[in-house]
This record gives sequence, C-alpha cells and structure tokens, in this order.
Amino acid sequence: MNRKEKITVVKNAVANVVRGCAAALVALALPPFLVRLMSPDAYGVWSLVLQVSMFVGYLDFGIQAAVGRFVAHANEKGDTEYRDRITSTAFAALSAAGVLALAGTLGIVIVLPYIFKQMPGTLVGDARLALLLVAGSLAIGLPASVFNGIFIGMQRYELPAVVIGGSRIVSALAVIIVLRSGGTVVAMAGAVAICNIGSYLIQYLIYRSIGSGMRISRSYVSSSAASELIRYCTSLSVWSFGMLLVAGLDISLVGIFDFPSVPYYTVAATLITLILGLQNAIFTTLMPVAAVLDAKDSTSELGSMLVSATRYGMFLLLASGVPLLIASEPILTAWVGSAYAIHAALILRILVVANIIRLSSVPYAMLLVGTGEQRLVIVSPLIEGFSNLFVSVIAGYFWGAIGVAIGTVVGAAIAILCNFVYNMPRSRRIAASRMDYLKEGYIRPLICLSPFLIIYLLCQRFAVLGTVIELRCMLLATVLTVGVIWKLGLSPLERNKALSWVGLRRGEIAS
Repeated sequence: MNRKEKITVVKNAVANVVRGCAAALVALALPPFLVRLMSPDAYGVWSLVLQVSMFVGYLDFGIQAAVGRFVAHANEKGDTEYRDRITSTAFAALSAAGVLALAGTLGIVIVLPYIFKQMPGTLVGDARLALLLVAGSLAIGLPASVFNGIFIGMQRYELPAVVIGGSRIVSALAVIIVLRSGGTVVAMAGAVAICNIGSYLIQYLIYRSIGSGMRISRSYVSSSAASELIRYCTSLSVWSFGMLLVAGLDISLVGIFDFPSVPYYTVAATLITLILGLQNAIFTTLMPVAAVLDAKDSTSELGSMLVSATRYGMFLLLASGVPLLIASEPILTAWVGSAYAIHAALILRILVVANIIRLSSVPYAMLLVGTGEQRLVIVSPLIEGFSNLFVSVIAGYFWGAIGVAIGTVVGAAIAILCNFVYNMPRSRRIAASRMDYLKEGYIRPLICLSPFLIIYLLCQRFAVLGTVIELRCMLLATVLTVGVIWKLGLSPLERNKALSWVGLRRGEIAS
C-alpha cells in the first residue's frame, strides 16, 4: 500500500474502533442495570427477543458489503452510472427483504410459546409484543443499510460509526430510563424501536447531504445489476447463513433446552461480543482497500496483507481473550455480581476459546470479500455452521448451556481446518503461502505468549505463593511477553517504523 492508502486504512480503522467502543460501552454498561432491575426470567426473555430479532439482519444477504465493494470499485474506475445502478437495485432488493422480514416476524410471534416451551407463561405476551416492535423496526431499516454501504465504499467509515454508535448509546440510555421508571419488556422494546427508526432517518439525511451526484432511483434498477449482485451475494448469503448457525442460534438453543440458563449464557456471550466487535471494527477496513488492490491485480501485496493482518489479529485476540480466560469469575463478579458469575464463568471460558479460534480468520474473510473471491469458498461456512449446530443440539440436549458452548468450539476448529485444506488453495487473488500464513499468522503470536502462559501455570501449580507475589509474577510475565512480542512478534521493518513514529510524535510535541 502507498502512504495515502495506509492513512485511509488507519483513519477508517479508528472510526470503526470508535464505533466498536460505543458498542463495547453499551455491552459493558447495560447488563449491570438489567440484571439488577429485572428478574432472571425477564432478562432471559429480553435476551431471546434481541437474538431472535437479530435474525432480520441476516436478510441483508450481504448486500451492504456488496454495495461497499462495488462503490469503491466504481469510484476507482470513475463509472458513476454503474455505481448508481448497483445502489438503486440494492435498495429495491432490501426493500423486498424488509417485507419478507416483517412476514417472518409475524410467523415467529405466533409460534413463540411453542418454540420456547420452558418460558414462563406470564411473560409470553410481553415477549410477543417486544419481538414485534424490535424485529419490526429492524425490518423497516433493511433498505437503509444501503446508505452505510455507500459510506463504506466512499471510505467514510466515520459516518456509520457516529450514527450507529450514537444510536446504540441513546438506545441503551432509553432502556435504562424505562427500567428505572418501572417499565416492562414491551416498553423497553418500544424505546429500542424508536431509536432504530431515528438512526435510519439520520443515515438518509447524511446520504442526501454528501452523496451529490449519486442517485438511488427506481429508474436505475436493472436486471443486469441484480444479476451481478446475486452472483456476488450468493456466497455472502451462504456465509451469512453459516454464521447464523454458528452465532445466531446459541441463545435460542439455550432457551429451548435450558431456559433458566439463558441470562447466564447471555452475560458470557456479551463479553464475547466485545472481542468480536473489536476484531471486526479493525479488519472490516481491509475490504475496500482489497477491492482497490484487486483492481490493480496486486495479488502478492494482498498475500502480504493477509499474513500481516492475521498476525496482528492473533495478538489482538490473545490480548483481549486471555484475561477473560484466567480471571473469568472475578471479572464477572465485578461486572454483574457473584450470583451470575458462579453460573456464567465456565460458559465464558469455553466461548473465549471458541472465538479466539474462529475469529483468527476474520482478516482472511475480509480480504476474500474485498476481492470478490468469497464465492469460491462457500462450502466451508456451511460445514462450520452445520457441525456447530449439530454438536450444539446434541450436547445442548444433554448438558444444556455448556453443551451449546462446546458446539461453538467444535465448529470453530473445523472452520480453521477448512481454511487451510479447502479455502486457501482456491483463492487465487490472494497470493499467500499456507506455510507462511500458519507460521507468521498463528505460530509466531502463540510463541510470543509463551512467557505469560508458563509463569501463569507455575503460579497455579504453587498456589501457596499468595496473592501479592502472584500479582508480581503476572506483572513480570506481562513485561516479558511484551518484550518477546517486540523482538519476535514484529519484523525489523515494523520495529523501525514504530520507533520512527514515536520519535516523530515526540518531535511534534517538543516543537
């Protein structure tokens, strides 16, 4: 990448991190209020309402990502007519998907008590109305995702970051106010629906303000653009369906097999969304850059980007996941109280392991989407999804929430295996050696973590050391690990760039 492209990636990554921070703030701040102001059963119902409502998002069929890719590609080529045909056709398709989502929501509302048979009868009516409000508002907003795709294609990540991040914060505040005022699950759902619809209106107004020369009109809807979107999005839809089986059904499965554990599984899964959100926020910015490099036929540069991004991603996953592994119960106790921590700690540890494994492939997935090669690797998401679902259903039947979490680990391991065996040989646009990808992206970060793990295991072996000595040992382990990352985790060129950047910043401050 040249300097301009690197600056763009950093700017967009910062915008996505800000957006992710807003989501993280909501994820961290809201549950302590919910678990204290709601009964476990009511909180379980609210969790199920939110997850079932999220099914609406899967009817996006990957069109938002496609719009971002095609807009970036068309702008690079200067083809405005092609761009407008794509965005207009995408808007029409998502409008139809919104109607389908509304119909599906009504169907689920009708059969809800037959799906979640363990749900208390006194809460079924509230659950139905809340689902109708939240899922209905998301269905109305499906066409608005085109605007976010346009912003992404224009490399204006700060716009969806501000709107969506701000909407989540306002929505969370509204829910807290409703709860403190004695409101029910239905009132909470109404507040969320109003905030959702308000964010769609803001996105439209921003589009009208900055999209000068860009037109979304029925007259631009074309069969050729629809065919191109279908070709591009078919694989994304398969990916989306696979992810639905992996991450979109877990709380629902817990609700079917072990409803009393839904609130505990939810708080564990909420902490996992912080890791997921941070990973996606940073590496989603690779998609438009990959589209530009693909237009230039820079396959070797794409391969280098894959290896480096995977290595950075593993460092990020280990830094965010290991603390949750070794201190799950104290973290949960400080966050949502000891009653929840006792039940959720083991679930959290299993989910952390699962998501460190599966999220390590996020940079590869983003580059595949950016280059349009996701259509070549549609088998592996289905294998992961169905294996995850199969194990989760069987294990969930016997072991409840723990079994559902174990299914996620199995699916994640199978997904990584499919990447090496099936996906990488088929993705020709990203010229990366599988051995380099394994050594640099996975083995090197794990070696860098070894000082921390060795000292931690020794501290557990000699538990009589006492808390103070153990804390000092863990501080030493952290310092040693940072040193190993500096010497082994970064290349000489990366170290020189880091030192140059620090020296430049110091010079700026001094001047």
